[in-house]
Amino acid sequence: MIKTILTHIDFLNEQVEVLDQEVAARIASFQEDVERLDSIPGIATRMAEQILAEIGTDINKQFPSAAHLCSWAGLVPGHNESAGKKKSAKTTNGNKYLKSALIEAAHSVAASKNFLGAMYRRTAARKGKKRAAVNVAHAMLRIAFYLLTRKEMYVDLGEDYFDKQKQQSIVKYAVRRLENLGYTVTIAANT
Repeated sequence: MIKTILTHIDFLNEQVEVLDQEVAARIASFQEDVERLDSIPGIATRMAEQILAEIGTDINKQFPSAAHLCSWAGLVPGHNESAGKKKSAKTTNGNKYLKSALIEAAHSVAASKNFLGAMYRRTAARKGKKRAAVNVAHAMLRIAFYLLTRKEMYVDLGEDYFDKQKQQSIVKYAVRRLENLGYTVTIAANT
């Protein structure tokens, strides 16, 4: 019985190898796009190949904007509000394969020290891990759209991006409040 199971496992490994070679042959002409997508944290080569397989290679013809792509993938929240009452904001239906793959990738960046990891932790603290994963998956797909249309590599904004944004807004708010109270304010950074 064990010999039969091991023979079957060997057969399956051979089939996986054959399919890997087939995928590599078909994706060879789009290797630059795979490398661009691979530069996004949480997206490895296999995931990049899956994204290209789902959205196609001529992204400009199929999707006029990143918002259209995210809507097609089902990574946008529903908006169901009537008479001031907010109802279910469940994500829309879309490409279930791309959606589940991106959500899995979003969970993988949760503890990483980069922009997407910080976005995940920030959203998870307020709305929970599942909504954070959808939020980061949405951001990953938008990033993928812009990388493919602009032919650029991913540049990380850094883990402290949100802290810097918050710091600037706090300083602006404090300066405006002091000026409204009649003070003249000059700002000097401590070094």
